[in-house]
Amino acid sequence: MVVDLAWRLFRHEAKRGELTVILFAIVLSVSAVLSLSLFSERLQSALVERSAAFIAADSQLWSRNGFDESWINYAQEQGLNTAKRASTRSMAFGQEDMALVDLRAVSDAYPLKGTVKVADEPFGQLYDTESLPQPGFAWIDARLFQLLDLTLGGTIDIGDKTLVVERVLGEIPDAGFSVFNTDPIVLMAIEDLPEANITGPGSRVNYVTYFTGSEDQLEAYYEWLRPQMDDEIHWWRSLEGDESRIGRSVARAEQYFLLASLLAIVLAAVSIAVAAQRYSQRHFDPVAIMKTLGATKQMIQRVYVLQILFIMLLGITLGLAVGFAIQQLVVIALADTVDVSLSVWHWRPVVIATFTGALCALMFSLYPLMQLFSVPPLRVLRRDISSTLTARWLQFLLAGGAIFFLMWSYSGDLLISAILFASGIVLIAGLIGVTFGLIALGRKLGQGSMGAWQLAWARIRRRAMDNSVQLISFSITIMLLLVVLVMRNDMIEEWRGQLPEGTPNYFMANIADDDKAALLSHFETNGVTVDELFPIVRGRFIEVNGERVNTEVTKEDDDTPREGRDGLGREANLSWSNQLQKENVVVEGEWHDKWQPSTSEGTVYYPVSLESEVAGRLDLKLGDKLTFNIGSEMVYTEVTSIREVNWQTMQPNFFFVLHPAAMDAFKPTYLTSFHLDAERKPVLTSLLQPFPTITLFDVDARINQLRSIVDQVSLAVEFILILVLAAGSLVLIAQVQASMDERQQELAILRTLGAKGSLIRQSVVFEFIIIGVVAGLMAAIANELSLYLLQTQVFQMSPGLHLDYWGVAAVAGAVVVGTLGAISCWRLLSLNTTTLLRRMV
Repeated sequence: MVVDLAWRLFRHEAKRGELTVILFAIVLSVSAVLSLSLFSERLQSALVERSAAFIAADSQLWSRNGFDESWINYAQEQGLNTAKRASTRSMAFGQEDMALVDLRAVSDAYPLKGTVKVADEPFGQLYDTESLPQPGFAWIDARLFQLLDLTLGGTIDIGDKTLVVERVLGEIPDAGFSVFNTDPIVLMAIEDLPEANITGPGSRVNYVTYFTGSEDQLEAYYEWLRPQMDDEIHWWRSLEGDESRIGRSVARAEQYFLLASLLAIVLAAVSIAVAAQRYSQRHFDPVAIMKTLGATKQMIQRVYVLQILFIMLLGITLGLAVGFAIQQLVVIALADTVDVSLSVWHWRPVVIATFTGALCALMFSLYPLMQLFSVPPLRVLRRDISSTLTARWLQFLLAGGAIFFLMWSYSGDLLISAILFASGIVLIAGLIGVTFGLIALGRKLGQGSMGAWQLAWARIRRRAMDNSVQLISFSITIMLLLVVLVMRNDMIEEWRGQLPEGTPNYFMANIADDDKAALLSHFETNGVTVDELFPIVRGRFIEVNGERVNTEVTKEDDDTPREGRDGLGREANLSWSNQLQKENVVVEGEWHDKWQPSTSEGTVYYPVSLESEVAGRLDLKLGDKLTFNIGSEMVYTEVTSIREVNWQTMQPNFFFVLHPAAMDAFKPTYLTSFHLDAERKPVLTSLLQPFPTITLFDVDARINQLRSIVDQVSLAVEFILILVLAAGSLVLIAQVQASMDERQQELAILRTLGAKGSLIRQSVVFEFIIIGVVAGLMAAIANELSLYLLQTQVFQMSPGLHLDYWGVAAVAGAVVVGTLGAISCWRLLSLNTTTLLRRMV
């Protein structure tokens, strides 16, 4: 009987539209979470798949002691695919010349991810190939053809092995990016490596085993492998620890997806709470009548709880369908620009979306239902009696606890959840104070002749508590929309700023001092602009405050215990300048452009500036005295500043920047970069022909890959912004609808007293405009607080004020809230006095 009564009442209310806003809110919360989560996971899978090409596999095992075949065999038994690579620096000899090369000897399964690109001529058009060099053959970098005066079909000698030059090697997936390790690459078959005799005692060879498989397979294999690895000899590399530009961009995009999803949930939850409150208040009379007819409190509870369950199940079902449809449409619409596979399915977003819809429907409807259950039968005779439940703290506890639990459970990030929750509380506290200010202001402005403006202020004062709730809802909605919008703009601007049009896509190293003037003149004649030239000298960091530091050991020393402070383990690239480089910020000490020489015990210590990460890794601080060995000379320096460096930019950066006076005795080579459009790539050969000793490093393909991924993520962000805007609009509509009953009574009284329709309409619009302006300004203030915390604590971005959004927020609040309020009230404003009075009966 209870179920039948609840179902009939549900159908009746559905026809009248009483449950429409609650239904829409549940549908929106579920569809937003499902579409955002599913799209995010699919996008992440696609980006991880593409990013895996940068390491040519899902994971890598590096070793200094060769391949352990038992480990590889076990991996294959577990269903993993494997490939091998041995790499080292070696001399390559042509007929008359020689050059240091980056030698890569690979097995026939290489690469497991990504493709090898080749060209038919040096610096020619690249294309993919599925083949690899066979034993006896080599594929070589285009630059080697100039350095060794080679042609296709010629030969080069690597150690004791002579190889036929078969193809021009354009690109390999895991070439890496370093403008200092720029030796030309030679690709050969791993079977030829023993005959070359270059991997004997004292050689420095890296042995890499590549693995691909499912995440569970890789994790299980690593758990088996980890106890057998020696940290001094082996190390494991996977995409999870990717600190590249691409890895950081994808990670930041994931954080944004998470942030936007949380805000969409909060907005949908607020709209459910507002709609449930209105639904409860409109059913005070039916509940009172049911109680006078003998219905028990338990029966009424079951009837209305079942209604909420009906609307919850319907909302979740529709939300899942709508969310899946939205996500599919977006993926199809962005198919040409966003690499997301429709064949990949994830169940986690479905579970999360269902849980979110259920929690929102139950927790945000619970207090209004408790109010409804406490309505006394006496209300049938006295309409001024409403609910006897006065524990407002319970509503705040339930709503606040549910929002924070949703944030935390969905994100797993306590910091983001705490920042947003605390910002909301600060905003609410501020708005309560603003409400009292509006009441006082309304008391003054609402006096005098009763025009539309005075009537609006009088209504604000009279409906102070209801207006405070509306003000808080509007402000939180606008604040959350601003957070999503500004974060989106700031992130995309920062991403695009790292790779603007004209970003250098070629680097030149080993430029001799005697070639500088000729090179600049030659490039200018050919219409190519060369960027700043950075002087470089290779030196080894050997001492800190007189204490020797460890340098890289050879294979014979691997088992020797090491004592004392660790150094870089390799030679460092030392540069010098009195001008602070772009995108470098001094965070400790002072830049050395005004330094004057001083001596300590007869030794001059020249200033050196350290990059902050290497300073932390090597435990160096201001005032430390560092010694560098350059050739047979010693250079003594003192740390006078520590810099933060933006490694995301495509420009050379340095761990150590010395004062120019320290390097007077050394003859440097120079490093620079330039941009060349794709259609002009064939002129590279003629550009570099007069300078055979210069090494060219082509990063054009890497830049294009990074730019492609950034563009994909940016489009995904646009899609998320639309969903959050929809959630915010629903909150505004729900809040306006919640005040319709009281406004109906006010309009009836004003019409009866002879107020003109135009006056009433203008006063309603003015009221919403005032609330919208105040809500927008308060939202802008809270937005600054939220953004500062998010950008500094979560997204690792540079914070800043967004004063231009203050005016935008105020105007948008006035326009949006005023328009929605006018539209929502327009049907009510168009009713005549007789109809309004009948509705009050």
